Amino acid sequence: MARYNAPSRRSGGPKQNTFFGGAAILAAGILVVKLIGMFYKIPLVNIIGAQGNTDFTNAYNIYAVLLSISTAGLPVAVSKLVSEANAQGRRRQVQRTFQLSLIMFLALGAVSFLVMFFQADLLAGMMHDTKAAPGIQALAPAVVCVGCLAALRGYSQGHLNMTPTSVSQIIEALCKLVIGLSLAWWLISAGQPPEIAAAGAITGVTVGTVAALAYMVIHFFIVRTQEPRLTRDVPDRAGDIVRDILRIAIPITLSSSMVGIVTVIDSSLVQGQLQRVLLEDPACWALYTDFVDFVPLENAIAAWKETLAAEAPATMAALSAQVDGEAVPQAAQELYTLLESVSRSLYGNYGGALNIYNLPISLMAAITASVIPAVSGALASRDRRGASRVSASALRITALLVCPMGVGLFVMGKPIMTLLYPALERDIAGPLLSTLGLATTFVCMMMVCNSILQAHGFVNLPVLVMLLGGGIKIFANYHVVAMPKVGIYGAPVGNILCFSLCLALDLLLISRVIPRRPRYADVFFKPLLASAVMGAAAWAVYGLAEKVLSAVPEGETEAVLSRTGNAMATLGAIGVAVVIYLALVVALRAITRDDLSLMPKGERIARLLGL
Repeated sequence: MARYNAPSRRSGGPKQNTFFGGAAILAAGILVVKLIGMFYKIPLVNIIGAQGNTDFTNAYNIYAVLLSISTAGLPVAVSKLVSEANAQGRRRQVQRTFQLSLIMFLALGAVSFLVMFFQADLLAGMMHDTKAAPGIQALAPAVVCVGCLAALRGYSQGHLNMTPTSVSQIIEALCKLVIGLSLAWWLISAGQPPEIAAAGAITGVTVGTVAALAYMVIHFFIVRTQEPRLTRDVPDRAGDIVRDILRIAIPITLSSSMVGIVTVIDSSLVQGQLQRVLLEDPACWALYTDFVDFVPLENAIAAWKETLAAEAPATMAALSAQVDGEAVPQAAQELYTLLESVSRSLYGNYGGALNIYNLPISLMAAITASVIPAVSGALASRDRRGASRVSASALRITALLVCPMGVGLFVMGKPIMTLLYPALERDIAGPLLSTLGLATTFVCMMMVCNSILQAHGFVNLPVLVMLLGGGIKIFANYHVVAMPKVGIYGAPVGNILCFSLCLALDLLLISRVIPRRPRYADVFFKPLLASAVMGAAAWAVYGLAEKVLSAVPEGETEAVLSRTGNAMATLGAIGVAVVIYLALVVALRAITRDDLSLMPKGERIARLLGL
C-alpha cells in the first residue's frame, strides 16, 4: 500500500477551518433549515390534520430507515478517509475514494428505490396504516438522489468545508416548503382525503432532493477546477479503499440506522397496540372520550362479533386474519377501518409532538458531522491532545445547548403545542411533548458520544449500546401503551429509558477507552443548574401570565386562555427563560476559553465575556 508523506498543511494553501467553525456553519445552515421546516411542518399538520400527519409520519419513517441504510455511514466514512488523506497530502487518494463511494451510493440508492416503490403496500401494512402507501411511493425517487447528495456532502465535509452542505440543505428545505405545502393545500381544497394530501406534501421532499443535488454537482465541478494539482501519490487499490469504506461505514450505518429502525418498529407496535386495546379492552376508551366519538366503533364491534362463531375469541388476531383473508366480511373490514382511523387520530397527536422533539436532535447534526473528521484528522497527525480538546468541547457545548431545550420542552409542553398546532388536541399532544422533552437531552448527548467513540476508532461499541437501548424501548412501549390507564400517553416512555441507558453506557465507555477523557462534572453540572433555574422561571412567568390573560366566558366559571393569550404568555415565558439562561451561563462560567477558541471569533467573544 503506497504512501506519500507530505506536511499536514500545504504551504500557500487555504487556511484550515476550525472544528467549531465548521460546526457553526453547519449549525447556522441547520437552524435555517429547521426554521423552514417549522414553517412547513406546523401549517402542514394543521392542513392535513392528525390522520394525515400519521400517514405522513409513517411514510417518512420508512423512508428514513432506508435512507439511513443507504447514506448514514458512507458520508462519514468518506469524510473520515478524505480528511486523513488530506492531512497526509494524498490528493489522488482523495479523488479515488470519492469516485468509489459515489458508485456505492448509487447502488444502495437504487435498491432502496425498488423496495419503496414496488413494496409500498407491504411497508404500509407493516406500520398498521394502509393509507401511508401513496406517501411511501412518492418518496421512493428521493432515496437515489440523496445517495448522490450524501457522497458530495461527505467529500466537502472531509475537506472541512461545511458551506456546500448547509446551502444544499436550505435549497432542499425551501423546495419542500413551497412545493410540498402548496400541493397539500391544493389537494385538501380539491376534496382529496388526508392520505393523498400527505403524499402531495411528501412530493415536495423528492423535488427538493433533486434541486439540492443539482446545486452540489455544479459546486463540485467548480471547486474541482480551483483545487491544486494532484500529487504524485499512488492511491490504494480499489478493493482496499472499498474495504476501508465499509469497515467504517457499516458499524456507523448500523448505529445511525438503529434510531430509525427502532422508530419504525416502535411506531408499528404503538399503532398496533392502540388498535388491539381499543378492540379488546373498552376500558381504555375512558382516556379518549373527550376527543373521540366511540359510538360508531361500539356499533361496529357489536356487528362484527355477531359474525363470529360461537365462543370464538373477539381479538385483534381474529380480526386481522379475516381482513388478510381472500373473502373479507364487510363487518370485519368496516371495524378494521374504524380502528385504524382512531389510532391514526391518536398517533397523529404524538407525531406532532415528535416534530418539536426532533428539532434539538436535528441541530446536533452540526456537531456530530464535525466531530469525526476533526478528531480523525488530529489523530492522523498524532495530535492526541488536540483530539481530546475537541471531544471535551463538543460534550460541553452540546450540554449547554440541549439541557435548556429539554427542560424547556418539559415545562412548556402544553403551551407550545397549543401555540403551534391548534388542529391537534392539546390535552393529548401537550403531555406527550413534556415527556419527550426529558428524552431530548439524553438522545442529543448520546449522538455526540457516539461520534466521539467512532472518531477514536471504536465504531462497534455504539452499535451494541444502541441495540440494547432499542430493545428496551420497544419492550417498554409494547407493554406501557397496552395499559388501559396509560394508552398513547405512554408512547414516549421508551424514549426516556432507551436513550438514558445509552448515554450512561456511552459515558462509561468513553471514560474507559479514551485517554484524557473530560471531567463529567464540568460537562453537566453547570448547564443542568442553569437549566433548572431557567425552567422554574419559565413555569412561573407562564403561570402568572395565564392568570392575568385568562378570561371567564359568559355563563361559565372556568377561566379560558385564548389562542392570542396563550401565544403572548408562551413567548413571554420563553423570552424570559432565554435571558436568564444566558446570564447564568456567563455568571457560572459554564463555557471555557478553550471552547470559544475553537469557534469563529472565539477569542474576541472570550474577551467580551471576561474568560
